[in-house]
Amino acid sequence: MTDLNVYQDDSVTLPKADHVQLIEDLFHQFLLAQKATLSPQIVDIATKEDTAQMRDATIPKADGMPMDQVISDMVKIMSHRVAMEHPKFFGLIPSPINENSYLGNIITTMFNVGTGSWYQGSGPSTVEDTLIKWMAEQAGLPSSAGGVFVSGGTMANLTAVVTARDAMLQFDQRPKAVIYASKETHVSVTKGLTVAGFLRSQIHRVESDSDFRIDPQSLRRQIAIDRKNGLVPFLIAGSCGFTNTGGIDDLNALADIAQEENLWLHVDGAYGASVVLSKDHKGCADGLGRANSLSWDPHKWLFQIYDCGLVLVRDKRHLVQSFNTEASYIRDAEEVNTDTVNFWNRGIEMSRSARGLKLWFTLQRVGLEKMGEMIDHGIYLAEFAEQTFRELENWEILSTASLGMFNFRYIPPMENLDPSLDVEKCCDDINAAISRLAVERNIAAPMTTRLRKALNLRMCTISPELSREQLFEVIQSIDLIAKEVEASFLKEHVFKL
Repeated sequence: MTDLNVYQDDSVTLPKADHVQLIEDLFHQFLLAQKATLSPQIVDIATKEDTAQMRDATIPKADGMPMDQVISDMVKIMSHRVAMEHPKFFGLIPSPINENSYLGNIITTMFNVGTGSWYQGSGPSTVEDTLIKWMAEQAGLPSSAGGVFVSGGTMANLTAVVTARDAMLQFDQRPKAVIYASKETHVSVTKGLTVAGFLRSQIHRVESDSDFRIDPQSLRRQIAIDRKNGLVPFLIAGSCGFTNTGGIDDLNALADIAQEENLWLHVDGAYGASVVLSKDHKGCADGLGRANSLSWDPHKWLFQIYDCGLVLVRDKRHLVQSFNTEASYIRDAEEVNTDTVNFWNRGIEMSRSARGLKLWFTLQRVGLEKMGEMIDHGIYLAEFAEQTFRELENWEILSTASLGMFNFRYIPPMENLDPSLDVEKCCDDINAAISRLAVERNIAAPMTTRLRKALNLRMCTISPELSREQLFEVIQSIDLIAKEVEASFLKEHVFKL
């Protein structure tokens, strides 16, 4: 696989030199911006004027426009965004990118291969299928496991839910079926369940422990109650990496219950499953390999560009039973032996690109040793940041660092405040202001969330491009903003004796 001279026909016409130069310049400037500490703008939301201009520019003209103008317009359009890959974007689940993913995606796009069937793309299908089996092995799943690359966690969870439904329930059982989840279960699981035909009332929220994990004893009690009431428990939705806190359910406990009660265990590992490739923390995901299905997003913590998600199922036959395609016009593309795979028989999509090839390219270039170090780096950064905030005045830690994430908030001195004030609301407003000012000043993007009703700040520090020194500077700046907000608040609300 070393010969790159795929096409050796001298008659092939190359793109115009000026077009090639424009594209080269574009990528050069883009990569420079990616390396800059505070550039590009972390959050750039289009104004009404920007939106109006973009709408006007969207309608095609009768005649084509010069390449440089179209590229310039597109760069302006794409700049209005949240830079999810920025080292100092700490909200949602960031998407830090290894530059090899860009190149892998460019090469994949160049060939424009459809990988719905083996017949269409036997080369990429071979690599994707082999990579899927390898990733299943890393997660601890047996050799019977299989899966398919999808757009992301939402499609992965939907695919898993449909597979579980078809494997576990008779059609007439669906109205009485029950799914068990916690308040921390990602909304995409709920979305997948509703798309698959279940009502929200069929999702029973189980009590959580102090670390926001599903409480096994509460789960057992709820299952017993539901069976007594004539319902049909069939699925437990566990999590490996809560979006709010980075926490992980007790996967072994959930697997024990699923086995005893004959339930399907699905684990949403869109964010946290990547920890199985770390050097120092893979034990955090103990029990992951006991799941019946698993969602996993390489475009989160394996440093891939969008979109690159993955669903894995313990027994790949369940996928085929749910999604097998039997149309007369695709008979020529059927599997002829066990070494071939038609991915349109393992998921919803018929037309699909070779999403997994950019991940394969990145792993080939980076290697497992470096990939593991990059994952561990994010975990150590969050632990460092948590400890730094603990040493500063008036900061409270709401959840300790887990999988590169932690929650915290600023609580100013509350003496001599106007007694009519709602203290909790005041704390909420102060922390919301800290987040807003940090974003507006392009210092960092520590977004807000809620834990036990309290609005708090949250940092997900998984970028390999972020150093300890840079993170310390961000924390110092956030602390200064907090003091500034506190001073303004106290000036307005201190009770006048």
